[in-house]
Amino acid sequence: MRHNKKFNHLGRKAPHRAAMLSNMAISLIMHKRITTTLQKAKALRTYVEPLITKAKTDTTESRRVVFSYLQNKYAITELFGVVSEKVGNREGGYTRIIKLGKRPSDAADMAFIELVDFDENMAKTEKKKATRRSRKSSAPKAEAAAPAAPAAETAEAPAEA
Repeated sequence: MRHNKKFNHLGRKAPHRAAMLSNMAISLIMHKRITTTLQKAKALRTYVEPLITKAKTDTTESRRVVFSYLQNKYAITELFGVVSEKVGNREGGYTRIIKLGKRPSDAADMAFIELVDFDENMAKTEKKKATRRSRKSSAPKAEAAAPAAPAAETAEAPAEA
């Protein structure tokens, strides 16, 4: 019986699952974004977010605890250096999972998981909340400004010549 076994076992034995999540966490920390299946991404999120929280306090104990999970000194250096500086003021939610669709070969749901503070494209496009009212009111202004602009250009052209 599987009473109170709530996490996804991903079709693997415990040592294989631990090794896979450790390797995926190292890749995520080093590359800041990886593409994988949706279920592996969800399992990785629960694995790596406590490690990032632990990395916010740079002590010998926290380094040893995180090293026991990752076993990669370059990933530890990156995590306690660059990553912990970016997420220092964030309370949680260090990763973002974005669905990509189905893989053609076996129709598995694909997604990429990334560290939130390292995505420059999302940081540049700050979305403003737009309501229907604001879109309707801004559309006539844009149309009214468009005919006025060519008339002003034609008026300036003869003045310069």
